[in-house]
Amino acid sequence: MEIVDRKSPNFADRPRAAQIELIVLHYTAMADCNAAAERLCDETAEVSAHYLIGKDGTLIRLVDEEKRAWHAGLGSWAGRGDVNSRSIGIELDNDGATSFEPELMSTLQVLLRDLLDRHQLHPKSVIGHSDMAPDRKSDPGPLFPWRALAAQRLSIWPDPSQQGDFMTNARAFGYPVELGETSVLSAFRQRFRPGASGPLNVADEAMMSGLARQFPA
Repeated sequence: MEIVDRKSPNFADRPRAAQIELIVLHYTAMADCNAAAERLCDETAEVSAHYLIGKDGTLIRLVDEEKRAWHAGLGSWAGRGDVNSRSIGIELDNDGATSFEPELMSTLQVLLRDLLDRHQLHPKSVIGHSDMAPDRKSDPGPLFPWRALAAQRLSIWPDPSQQGDFMTNARAFGYPVELGETSVLSAFRQRFRPGASGPLNVADEAMMSGLARQFPA
């Protein structure tokens, strides 16, 4: 796996007791990969990620994994905040409105396989920015191919289960339910039921129940 180093000054030390537990995926929503890299390396912007993947599959390392990159911001997963301290952030060169390039996805798959193996993480550890901050973030967006990643055991996909309380099961899976049903339902559908709309329904309940039963936080 070829990596291009382009170091960002936007990082800090991880807390001494912190362990890498999550991999958070983002889209850049910028003109191109170079524009995204410039922003992620701009000291005044105070944002970064560990990796950036271009549309052509180029893999750029911005922050060393042992350091705390500034990619997640406010949010939580599995009832715990400070996601930056316990995660690796990956930015994907995509505007959120178009499909992800095959070359980009190929590099992402290789990177995820390496990260999951080295850090001994379950595929459920791979989440979207919108999962942990559903009230304010939408990346990596409804066009991101989560199911294809799950088929390669680089993410997860549930089998629908019995009906159950949507928010109770959302909490069990990891969603920050304190942000309310509207935000959680939107993030959940974006990832697991893209194209679904309208009020919460039995299909949502069944799939969230499957997530909670098969992949509890």
